[in-house]
Amino acid sequence: MTGTASAPPLTVLLRRYEDAGTPLTCEPVPRGLLNRGWRVTTTGGRFFLKQYVAADTAEPAVITRQHHATRRLARLGLPIAAPLPDDRGDTVTLAGGTGYALFPWIDGRHREGTDLSRAQSRRLGALLGRVHTGLARIQPPPPAGRHLSADPDRTHAHIDQLLALVRAHRPYDAFDALAEHRLRERRALLRQYAHRRPPPAESAVSGWVHGDFHPLNLLYRGDEPAAIVDWDRLGVRPRAEEAVRAAAIFFVHPVTGRLDLRKVRGYARAYRDGARVAVAEVAAAVHRVWWERLNDFWMLHWRYQRRDPRSDPLFPAASALAVWWTEEYEAVLDAFTG
Repeated sequence: MTGTASAPPLTVLLRRYEDAGTPLTCEPVPRGLLNRGWRVTTTGGRFFLKQYVAADTAEPAVITRQHHATRRLARLGLPIAAPLPDDRGDTVTLAGGTGYALFPWIDGRHREGTDLSRAQSRRLGALLGRVHTGLARIQPPPPAGRHLSADPDRTHAHIDQLLALVRAHRPYDAFDALAEHRLRERRALLRQYAHRRPPPAESAVSGWVHGDFHPLNLLYRGDEPAAIVDWDRLGVRPRAEEAVRAAAIFFVHPVTGRLDLRKVRGYARAYRDGARVAVAEVAAAVHRVWWERLNDFWMLHWRYQRRDPRSDPLFPAASALAVWWTEEYEAVLDAFTG
């Protein structure tokens, strides 16, 4: 059996699945920032084995809740990668104190929004709308709560910390120069637009959402979505914000950081129709996500504070988007609400 030294205890895990067969190969799936996964081939077929390692999503009760939701969504006809139950009906297996789950292997590929036609963009928005309405049907009513917007004073302190780390980084390279430029630029924008900090988002606009809807969590087979995967961030949040965040990832140009507003318009209309979301709710979400982007530096946090460079390739476009979105705020708002 092929694999690596860090391969999971396959024999122990697969023994719980009567029809899984005997393992033949185990190959790590390279993509994924939070958890680990392997493509497993057995005498019974092909599977995806997931290991839950992120501290905030690895509790068995949390995993079970995700699995319960995805299996019910699949029964509603949505393209969901639902976990397989073992011989006892469980979908989570603990081995060495770590949770694992087995899924059917789904052939497909990831597609960026730049690769989608305008018609496919509309279908993407409609699909996310169906996800939100489906979750509203199968999940308990969301608890009351308030979602606070980012505090610019805390952001300024974070910028100062990051700037010190960037300037001290050796060797100081082109990425460091871009990071320093964007941090100073963002500090000026936050001072200019501090008065536009959004008010708290009340529970009335919240609902159950996927939590991490982006191109790496959606598999396509041909022109149509084959499976929505990685439900680790399933939770209660302002639902329209998920639609806006997703569009800001799917439809951003990888070099210029600009959004394809024609595709955004069709996507947003289809989402509003599918999720039965009012224009005012989407407009408020656009404003909150814009503010969130101005205050967000998670990629630089990973690089300079966690010393993890895996998100570095995402930074140029994401940092440019925050500036472009500020300059084109009205056009972006019109694309989401028009």
